[in-house]
Amino acid sequence: MTVEIFLLGIVLLVIGLVFFSTLRTATPPLPTSPSVRQTLLAMLPDRVDGPVYELGSGWGGLARILAQRYRSVPVRGFEVSLLPWAVSRLTSIAAGPDNLFLSLRDFNNADLSDAALVVCYLTGPAMEKLRPKLEAELPPGTLVVSNTFAFKGWRAIDTRTAPDMYRTQVYLYRVD
Repeated sequence: MTVEIFLLGIVLLVIGLVFFSTLRTATPPLPTSPSVRQTLLAMLPDRVDGPVYELGSGWGGLARILAQRYRSVPVRGFEVSLLPWAVSRLTSIAAGPDNLFLSLRDFNNADLSDAALVVCYLTGPAMEKLRPKLEAELPPGTLVVSNTFAFKGWRAIDTRTAPDMYRTQVYLYRVD
C-alpha cells in the first residue's frame, strides 16, 4: 500500500508540473508529429547563417532534428515546463548533438536579435503575445516558421498542409 501511495504521489506531481506550466503559458508541451515535422523541414532552407531558436521546445524532438540539420550553428530551445525540459535535456546530454542548447527559461525574456530562424508551435494567445516581441527584435531576413497557428497580421511566404488527419497548416514567414 505504501508503494502505491508513493507512486500515486509521483504521478500526481508529474501531472501537476505539466499542468501548472500549461496554465501559465496557455500552451501544453505537445510534440510535433512526424508528418508535420517533415512538412516543416521541407519548407526550410538547407543552410542558415545564424542561430536557430525553438520557442517552447517541449520534449526536444524538433530541436534535436533542427540541430542535426543545422550543425554549423547553435540551436537553442526554450521551455518553461520542468518535466519536458528535463527529459529533453537528459536526451541531449546522452545523444547530442553538440550544437543543441536547451534552457529551462521563458523565451519572452530571451534576446532573439541574432536569430536566423525561429520555430514555434504555440497556441493563438501565446502567438499574439509573441508577435510584438518578434517584430521588435528580429532582424530583416529572419525566417519564422509556425506549426498550426498563424501570426495575425503577418503574410506567410509559404503555407503548406501536412498529410496528417488534421491537415495541419505550417506557415513560413520572412521578417521585412
